[in-house]
Amino acid sequence: MTEITAQSIDEALRKQLDALSMSVESREVGTVIQVGDGIARVDGLRGAMAGELLEFSGANGKTVYGLAQNLEEDEVGAVLLGDVTAIKENDQVRTTGRIVEVPSGKAMLGRVVNPLGQPIDGKGPIQAEGMRPVEFKAPGVHARKPVEEPMQTGILAVDSMIPIGRGQRELIIGDRQTGKSAIAVDAIINQKNEDVICIYVAIGQKASTVAGIVETLERHGAMDKTIVVAATASDSAPLQYIAPMAGAAMGEYFIYTGEDGQPAGPENPGRHVLIVYDDLSKQAVAYRQMSLTLRRPPGREAYPGDVFYLHSRLLERAVKMSDENGGGSMTALPIIETQAGDVSAYIPTNVISITDGQIYLQTDLFYQGQRPAVNVGISVSRVGGSAQVKAMKQVAGSLRLDLASYNELQAFTQFGSDLDKATQDQLTRGARMTELLKQGRYVPMPVWDQAIAIYAGSEGFLDDLPVQDVVRFRGELLDYMHASKQDLVDRLAAEKKWTDDIKADMSAAIAAFKTQFSTSATA
Repeated sequence: MTEITAQSIDEALRKQLDALSMSVESREVGTVIQVGDGIARVDGLRGAMAGELLEFSGANGKTVYGLAQNLEEDEVGAVLLGDVTAIKENDQVRTTGRIVEVPSGKAMLGRVVNPLGQPIDGKGPIQAEGMRPVEFKAPGVHARKPVEEPMQTGILAVDSMIPIGRGQRELIIGDRQTGKSAIAVDAIINQKNEDVICIYVAIGQKASTVAGIVETLERHGAMDKTIVVAATASDSAPLQYIAPMAGAAMGEYFIYTGEDGQPAGPENPGRHVLIVYDDLSKQAVAYRQMSLTLRRPPGREAYPGDVFYLHSRLLERAVKMSDENGGGSMTALPIIETQAGDVSAYIPTNVISITDGQIYLQTDLFYQGQRPAVNVGISVSRVGGSAQVKAMKQVAGSLRLDLASYNELQAFTQFGSDLDKATQDQLTRGARMTELLKQGRYVPMPVWDQAIAIYAGSEGFLDDLPVQDVVRFRGELLDYMHASKQDLVDRLAAEKKWTDDIKADMSAAIAAFKTQFSTSATA
């Protein structure tokens, strides 16, 4: 039996005192004085911070979280992020001392979650690797490097004329029902064999539409590397407002941490992310609704004055990190819906000025059967050119100008029939190159196949074909190249540029295929 002495008692007490951690947690408690339209006005939270997460305790014991937005002299205006009906007047509210965070990590891949990171696909809970703040300051200039790696979409019209690089922000803009989401979904499908993690943020869309997109991604084998963040039309305005920021936060986890879960650096590279915001027009409408119910003063088109800042701080988070910071990247494809093709409205001009270029889709082209309905005249990529594969740059260099001048010439020559041979040749070439760029949905093309197809057009192999046979010729030519001339395709992929030898061999191969190609009966 151990002898109890004054010294042993002293040692035991000291051990217990050393192990004792005295920490005081200070949390303010306030009261809901008014609630309605997803907005709660709270009294008694003098120390609340802007953007702080607030904890509302309902009478039935249910906890609902909210976001402190308006800090006024005598009250705090907060937006509710959960079940609005559970909160009543005189319910208690507590400050939490933290901002809104969302879970992230590899466990999120292949899942459909709401903007708070909670699964809504019925596949059980998610074990997150880490948490990221929804609002996060974008890296500065020193932490970045210029865009230099291509982000292939698999869409011929985009990769040839409007190339996108990793870390770029490329806007997809057009009226409703012109194929904006289709371009973004095609770009995600094209990443299934690449080292790119995709995030699709659906804002204010019907749940059935989101389910259709998820089913498409699963069917084409791209869902395994994709996170879908859905704030559907039935969700409250605050959830639609934070959805894009939540998607960006989930993506940032992969950029700033390596495969081992440690911070990214020169020895531990960050990952590459492609994020689609579909669409930011609906986020702006949700933010306007939120701001007006918070009684903030309305500005142009009744949007609040800081709606530009809302989109600029979101899109500034798209980044190509420097090698010292892991070299990860986040490429953003924001989508904006225009009304009757009006790109001079408030939100479209805002986002055009924030992004590094835009893919403009036109209703007229869509209904003429030109799909994707890209207007090459006003579509532009401001930084992607330096990331474009050299083989593509060589054959597509003049394509945009040729197509733009063809469209003008076509409109001009509708009124007259007397054309000189040069004009006739330009119209012939333009019609076939326009037809060559047509592409179905969910059939992305490898970049070398794209380069071969454009080479065939720019070298005049399509000029004497009937226009309706061009797409079939392209498909059969590429099948022939992979079946009989795979070594030539491999040489082009290895060299990454058109050498004189490859050009000569390619021309011979295309000419040989053309002799066995049968044109349609109407030719």
